[in-house]
Amino acid sequence: MSTMNQHISLRQKQELALKPKMLQSLKMLALPILELESYIKQELESNPLLELRDEKDEEDLVDGQYEQAPPESNTPIEDVDSVDEVSEAVAEARQLTDILDQWNEYHSSNESYRGESETDQNSDAMIRYEGDAKEAFLEQLYPQDLPDNEIEFITDLVDCCDVYGFLTPDFPLCETAASYDICPRRAEELHQEVMQLSPKGITARDISECLMAQLTPQQKENPIICSMVTDQFENLIHRRFQKIASHFNVSEDTIMTYRDQISKLDPKPGLRILSSNASYVYPDVTLKIIDGEYVVVINDHITPNIIISPRYRKMINRGYFDKETTSYVRERINSAKFLIKSIYMRMRTLEQVSLSIIKHQKDFFYNGSGVMQPLTYSAIAQDLGKSESTISRVVKHKYAETPYGIFAFKDFFTSTAGRDDNYENISRQQVKGCIIRLVEAEDKHKPLSDQDLVEHLKEDGMNISRRIIAKYRDELGILNSRLRRK
Repeated sequence: MSTMNQHISLRQKQELALKPKMLQSLKMLALPILELESYIKQELESNPLLELRDEKDEEDLVDGQYEQAPPESNTPIEDVDSVDEVSEAVAEARQLTDILDQWNEYHSSNESYRGESETDQNSDAMIRYEGDAKEAFLEQLYPQDLPDNEIEFITDLVDCCDVYGFLTPDFPLCETAASYDICPRRAEELHQEVMQLSPKGITARDISECLMAQLTPQQKENPIICSMVTDQFENLIHRRFQKIASHFNVSEDTIMTYRDQISKLDPKPGLRILSSNASYVYPDVTLKIIDGEYVVVINDHITPNIIISPRYRKMINRGYFDKETTSYVRERINSAKFLIKSIYMRMRTLEQVSLSIIKHQKDFFYNGSGVMQPLTYSAIAQDLGKSESTISRVVKHKYAETPYGIFAFKDFFTSTAGRDDNYENISRQQVKGCIIRLVEAEDKHKPLSDQDLVEHLKEDGMNISRRIIAKYRDELGILNSRLRRK
């Protein structure tokens, strides 16, 4: 007869626990301007102390509105402590009013950089971006109840995909995961999970990984099918069916049957979520040159219109409320202060990141070269003394209006593709620009091979490997030299 033993044990476990207010602040940091305005309006609905200013409110806002008046005899105040709490509530309300007044001054100073005519024109400064389909794709994660840092990591992976849904083969998965406090093993698990979302294969690092993610469990048990989308894939796409059949010692008809199954897979799943349902976005910042230096103007028009409700102003001033109401009012005041503080921190961080990007991309911004230098989140994080995850949140879904057009913030970040003769880093964007220039100028009857491109770039002082050239050529949608020949 078996016995059941019970015992109690203690175990230490480290967990990252963020307070609700901190989560709110981080969420606001990641929101683009249009979503931020919607979020602020929702917050105002939950806090009756605050509201948006109407034109008629201007006449009601006069100085001295919070001068404390002694409570009347019929005011239900129980004791001296209650009187003190009312006084503190009035003082806190006055402080909140001062904060909101400072917002007006801050935005007024920023508007002076913009100019009245430009403010009107900015309503047309809109660009298209992919929205709804990508959000619906990520919503499939909700039933899994993943922690916030894992959700943000997966979102970052999807944001880094190209239009076909692929990450680069050398994408730093573990390095990116580390910025979200995720270990390498868990990062791989999450990567596999996101590739199983519908459509399958999003965030794959190459076509084989993408197709493998789309195979059914039964197909994955078939070694021939698995091999045809991995090590035999080159033979498959070049229709060398007899060679594949000989390799596995099966009939060509068998290979054709498997070929038909593979042909039903989607080699470009990203097109279903990353290039459809485009909508429009308003730039979060405007980068302007004033007296030879760049100035960052935050495009935030809702914040300076937040005021304390006139109804609550009068109630607080008169002191006609009991201890419970006093406690509620003070709680709403503190909530309002934190909301304003979070907005300010978002604006300040966005400004700092913008200026740091300008500093690291001087050639692009000051010389108008159109060439980006290699730049990573880590470089900006070190420059500002912030974490990489903070930089990631700031960059995500944000856009900047510059003298050269409107750019997504992530466009200013590019990895190192190689080095020049002076051992200086060369960005991916520089190499791609050179590839386009060389291919456009080539003899179409004798197109340049990948090795020819390597030699031409070396003549220009760029030491780039043939593998990198081939990868970037594929990303640009340029066929190989054999298929380009006329």
